[in-house]
Amino acid sequence: MNLETRKINIISWVSHLQDENTLSRIEELQSQKDDWWNLISDEERAEIEEGIQQADRGELKSTDEVLSKYKKWL
Repeated sequence: MNLETRKINIISWVSHLQDENTLSRIEELQSQKDDWWNLISDEERAEIEEGIQQADRGELKSTDEVLSKYKKWL
């Protein structure tokens, strides 16, 4: 699916939305002037960068492993 088709699909979906919470979240996204990277803390950025380095080294966990470990919080 190309970019234009994706945008048209989103426009169509938004035009039929009745959920106030979803519309509010979309408005928040629209009004954000900063990239999300600039909105998170230094600690969060460091953790993301560490995760990228771990992935680059092949230190990955399967979805099943992660879900079983954190299931009680999901």
